[in-house]
Amino acid sequence: MSTASSPGAVPLVSLSLTTEQDVFVLRRSGKTAARSLGVEPQDQIRLATALSELGRDLIGSCELTVSCTLVGRTRPRLRFALVWKDGPGPGAEALRAASRLVALEHLPVERSLVIEQPLGVDAPAPALVERTRQALRTHKGATAVEDARAQTVDLIAALEESRAQREELRRLNAELEETNRGVMALYSELSEELEETNRGVVALYAELEEKSRQLREASEAKTRFWANVSHELRTPVNAVVGLARMLLEFDAERLDEEQHRQVSLIAASGATLLALVDELLDVAKAESGRLEPNWGPVDLRALLGQLTGVLRGYARHGDAELVVAEPELTVVSDEVMLTRVLRNLLSNALKFTESGTVRLDVATEGGAGDEFVVFTVTDTGVGIPEAEQQQIFEEFYQVRGPHQRGRSGTGLGLPYARRLTELLGGTLALTSAPGQGTEVTVRLPVRSSPSGAGGEVAGGPLLAVLVTADDDDAFRAAVRPLLEQLAERVVEVDRGGRTCAVVREERPDAVLLDLQMPDLDGYAVLAELAADPELRGVPVVVVTSARWESLDHGRLRHARTVLDKASLSPAQLTAVFTEHVLRGDRAERGDGAERGESRTQGAIRKDPRS
Repeated sequence: MSTASSPGAVPLVSLSLTTEQDVFVLRRSGKTAARSLGVEPQDQIRLATALSELGRDLIGSCELTVSCTLVGRTRPRLRFALVWKDGPGPGAEALRAASRLVALEHLPVERSLVIEQPLGVDAPAPALVERTRQALRTHKGATAVEDARAQTVDLIAALEESRAQREELRRLNAELEETNRGVMALYSELSEELEETNRGVVALYAELEEKSRQLREASEAKTRFWANVSHELRTPVNAVVGLARMLLEFDAERLDEEQHRQVSLIAASGATLLALVDELLDVAKAESGRLEPNWGPVDLRALLGQLTGVLRGYARHGDAELVVAEPELTVVSDEVMLTRVLRNLLSNALKFTESGTVRLDVATEGGAGDEFVVFTVTDTGVGIPEAEQQQIFEEFYQVRGPHQRGRSGTGLGLPYARRLTELLGGTLALTSAPGQGTEVTVRLPVRSSPSGAGGEVAGGPLLAVLVTADDDDAFRAAVRPLLEQLAERVVEVDRGGRTCAVVREERPDAVLLDLQMPDLDGYAVLAELAADPELRGVPVVVVTSARWESLDHGRLRHARTVLDKASLSPAQLTAVFTEHVLRGDRAERGDGAERGESRTQGAIRKDPRS
């Protein structure tokens, strides 16, 4: 605020204050101007009272004048400027009283007081301004009695408005209290419903837990039953088969033709029963998690040749031709499990193929580091309806129909084959159509190079130099013969603190590192190797007797894999070093440390062979 006239200010009225009657006129002028320009009634009274209080306090000042103007366009305000030429100016009490009612600015040096009242609306129209100016010019002097009466009227109006506001506030408070009671009632109701729902959920969860426990117990009981019955059956069945074979081999001359035929039937039935018992026992082991692959190199040509010889003598109802591929391929797998998978698939295809062809093809797909061997068994048999193609992988389920006549079976072949395939890290898929035959595809990860390629399992040592870091003399002595099959030279280190120096000197193809060493543990050795640009590309295979869940996996990121000391075998070490060390690692180390580092920063995992 300033007493100087603002640009664009519109003058309304000017007054000279010399007597009490002039103060009365000032009060009426302030209220009239505020009412005419749309100010709220209470603000009108506040403005008039402040002008009256200050004007009365300034009476007697030399050349005291009051000017009323309209200022501001975007935020219009009604301004009253009181100016005097000489005199003490307003008292402190009058200033405090006026400042509680309106916004004012006291400029003692300029001998002026400025009071402004916001209008709260846009700039008034010129016609309204002119009417306000005319109303202000018609004011005449009033007596003290008239002024007192006017102030009383104003006070009564203010009190009435205040009472109305109190009543409105009381009514709003009552409504708010009623609303709060409703909200609290609703909250209480919702809380009770939520608590009831929670009790139901807890009860349902407890019931589900109980059902899950019962199902687990039933499954465990079934598995124990299968295992126990299989074991109990195997002994007498072995005796039956053995005695029948002895009769056929050593007492054949004492048997007539009919007796020989009957004993042959006993031997054949006993052999079939023994195979079923073995299959039941393996299914029970697989379900209980006790069936583990025994990894080792598998020559697929030899395996499929033996399997073909067994299946060519398979008793079947039709004349289907069996065609089996002869791949020159060696993989790391469990030979027994793989044989059982393929035998189940081929025998099942031969059983339900009256004529035509049962074929086994072998192919590889994918690239280095992500290669698979694919076995595909196709037949021209009866086929399987689409609606039952998932059910046949349920234990003991068999597709009903005329094709079942004369064909024995338990319904375990396909479920057993799929379970073994999954244990070997692969997948088994089936497609079929009635009357058009069936195709079963088994995809297994390739864990070694094709026969004749570099790094062949059976082709001599895989590594030039291998460093073994372990403080256990007995373990080093036990594992050394295994490692000498993998490397041309094995360098042993009995302290973790010397490992990095030996690795820097020997530049080995791989390091076999124990985690638990007294002077510098395996974690610290891994960190030193990873921090050295020249050594970080050397592949590290960790061996430990600690439990997998107790390891600090974040500090094992530089290791290729982690092996259990208790289960190390030549086949397992061969598979691990073939998969995690040889495949592309030498080329990477030849390209520099940076590529070696990028290879070793992947997520550490426990090798499935351990």
